[in-house]
Amino acid sequence: MNTTLHTVAFIGGGNMARSLIGGLVARGMAPRAIRVSEPVDALREALAKDFGVTVFADNAHAIEGADTWIFGVKPQVMREVCEALAPAAQSAKPLMVSIAAGITTTQLERWLGGALPVVRTMPNTPALLGAGVTGLFANARVDAAGRARTQALLEATGRCVWIDEEARMDAVTAVSGSGPAYVFLLAEALQAAGEAEGLSHEAARVLALQTILGAGRMLVESDVEPAELRRRVTSPNGTTHAAITTFQAGGFEALVARAVHAAAARGKELSDAND
Repeated sequence: MNTTLHTVAFIGGGNMARSLIGGLVARGMAPRAIRVSEPVDALREALAKDFGVTVFADNAHAIEGADTWIFGVKPQVMREVCEALAPAAQSAKPLMVSIAAGITTTQLERWLGGALPVVRTMPNTPALLGAGVTGLFANARVDAAGRARTQALLEATGRCVWIDEEARMDAVTAVSGSGPAYVFLLAEALQAAGEAEGLSHEAARVLALQTILGAGRMLVESDVEPAELRRRVTSPNGTTHAAITTFQAGGFEALVARAVHAAAARGKELSDAND
């Protein structure tokens, strides 16, 4: 992969950074081309042991010689981290990639001193299994090569979707960033309903989880729209029809729309709060 030609510095070595690092190494990126700063000793040592990457306790050493910086720190400390690195950023002019929720490219660029290529991304937790999806937005300073390099990095953990308007990144967060929790909630409810109908805890769990897994694979591995797949398993006046009718009578689609809108609105609030 092209990223073997570049040195990448991860600022923060938490779960999402770890999943990216593992994916990159698995896809052939040389561990020596990956530098990671992580203040927690145990996390830092585990990254070095598991992937053979070069690790540091401080950010300043990790970024030396790296032409791509990936910010994986918590949103509430992003400004402090960026401002401390601003002089080095202005000197090196690397490609900046953020995996922090709710921080805009304008904020990142300003905190880093201005006039820098910045890509804002929103991965989700299935990235830990290589089954994630990431929304990406690039500011005007990111060229075609920078976009290609960023996509190659993020595809180490799943698929990528480019967003043309940064304002829509809050919708990405609401649909896919927060989305796994919605599916987990459905799994909880489905399992509990099965138990309420007399199934054992274990039987209800296996039936609910495997059903979600199988349905997810059908959605991804076929070119059929979700509405059509639903129609195919919903016989008129059958058991599935009875359940779907109950869902819709309870305002299921409208509830999902309200939930996603609430998550998007909260994402904007968090962004404004960090400004």
